[in-house]
Amino acid sequence: MFNPKEFIEEAVKEIKEKVKDRKAIIALSGGVDSSVAAILAYKAIGDNLTAVFVDTGLMRKGEREEVEKVFKSIGLNLIIVDAKERFLKALKGVRDPEEKRRIIGRLFIEVFEEVARDIGAEVLIQGTIAPDWIETEGKIKSHHNVSLPSGMVLEVVEPIRELYKDEVRILAKELGLPDSIVYRQPFPGPGLAVRVLGEVTEEKLEICREANAIVEEEVKKANLDKELWQYFAAVLDCKATGVKGDEREYSWVVAVRMVKSIDAMTAHVPEIDFNILKRIAKRITSELNVSRVLFDITDKPPATIEFE
Repeated sequence: MFNPKEFIEEAVKEIKEKVKDRKAIIALSGGVDSSVAAILAYKAIGDNLTAVFVDTGLMRKGEREEVEKVFKSIGLNLIIVDAKERFLKALKGVRDPEEKRRIIGRLFIEVFEEVARDIGAEVLIQGTIAPDWIETEGKIKSHHNVSLPSGMVLEVVEPIRELYKDEVRILAKELGLPDSIVYRQPFPGPGLAVRVLGEVTEEKLEICREANAIVEEEVKKANLDKELWQYFAAVLDCKATGVKGDEREYSWVVAVRMVKSIDAMTAHVPEIDFNILKRIAKRITSELNVSRVLFDITDKPPATIEFE
């Protein structure tokens, strides 16, 4: 039986022993994993910790503002790095999912090392959890917080490496994090880059961001957000013919995905009220440059939860 109080005590002790009196940075995304790792590290080393949120331009709508609001209120030292142009430039023309992940992972580490040099930090704390390294080692897909580049100068500390998401959520509640963090649906490290199939362009990114926001709004309106593990939209690497205002339109195709899971190692697609799906499709096609919406009914396995 997982005991959150005991885990917190042991994790804080372990972080203190590993970091000692050195400065550390925490890679903070605002998701529950990195948030829990940040609070544990803050309890262990206090002001020797600096949280770094990298705005890659691949984030969900309102993500940066939410992170600033929550973590500045906690009292964490928080640095926001605007690296949108840097990430989008590096991804230009790249279509292969694993290559996208490698590029994003490398850029994240470059940014973290630059911040670390500026503030004199020697340690990088990450919210890596068990499914991250299991999927990477199994060559299902690489996670940027696991496939770290050789020659890294920062020492890596991963206090929740052996936990699964359900255990991390228990910790988050025990640590007093707000429900907006505790129950926040998982979001991939590479962000919307793995929900935009093929080349990542600003047009496809914006459609993906807005479509994701629509899915989230409608799921919450239907009170399904606590039931579902993940719910999002992906922009497929193709266009299809549609009709808008009695005229032909050739525009993007969006897939909507909703799954239930306990630990993300397996997932299944539940039956969803058809009226909810129709409402989502109507909003996406009327509000965005999208001609049709598909609903992905594939479980994991054989599919992964994310599209890339």
